[in-house]
Amino acid sequence: MGVTTDQDEQTAAPSPGSDSRSGLRRRGRGRIALAVSVFGELLITAGLVLGLFVVYSLWWTNVLADRKAHQEGDRVRDHWAAGSDSGPGALDTRDGIGFLHVPAMDNGEVLVEKGTSTEVLNDGVAGYYTDPVKAALPTTGKAGNFALAAHRDGHGAKFHNIDKLKKGDAVVFETKDDWYVYKVFAILPKTSKYNVKVLAAVPKEAGVKKPGHYITLTTCTPVYTSEYRYVVWGELVRVDSVDSERTPPEELR
Repeated sequence: MGVTTDQDEQTAAPSPGSDSRSGLRRRGRGRIALAVSVFGELLITAGLVLGLFVVYSLWWTNVLADRKAHQEGDRVRDHWAAGSDSGPGALDTRDGIGFLHVPAMDNGEVLVEKGTSTEVLNDGVAGYYTDPVKAALPTTGKAGNFALAAHRDGHGAKFHNIDKLKKGDAVVFETKDDWYVYKVFAILPKTSKYNVKVLAAVPKEAGVKKPGHYITLTTCTPVYTSEYRYVVWGELVRVDSVDSERTPPEELR
């Protein structure tokens, strides 16, 4: 059995205050670990919230907008079938004035309503500018620029694939009585959102110099932003009367 000397006891014994310092270090490390853990949980929560917001903005708003647009579109067609609206295409009804068909965008038929406010476009439709092109509706027969806008992402995203359009592609506007067939002739991939010249009756930025029967499609660009505008111009090439079967023009078959 060994004998412990005074020197051994002095060597083995902790220095005064060492326990308290060690405890403080442990408690300090514990607080740091807790803070890191809480911060990590907050980051995870923030990520989940952001993810849910993205899902809502880019998917769920599409679901809601498409549902609303389909309801309004059905109402317009019911009115047409019942003959309850007067005038070509019921252009002043609150429900909508007609349907836009753009095969290259692969977006089905798009209900067109009056105005380009967020309130209008959020319903999954295309809206037509009322100023400065009030008299440019194709049914008036007057020369001008029938200018439309729609969302590119979220809320139906009806113009999401606008970049798929190329010169020569068909753009068809359907009203109660007629099919207005346009051909794309100019594209402006990026311009300022404040550039209203693209909506002019004679859109010189499209390369035209005289009045004609034009259609203009506008939406935000780049994708998922609203910094600039993407613009596509078309020119009317013919008008087909709607028959009893509402047979679409050959461009839509």
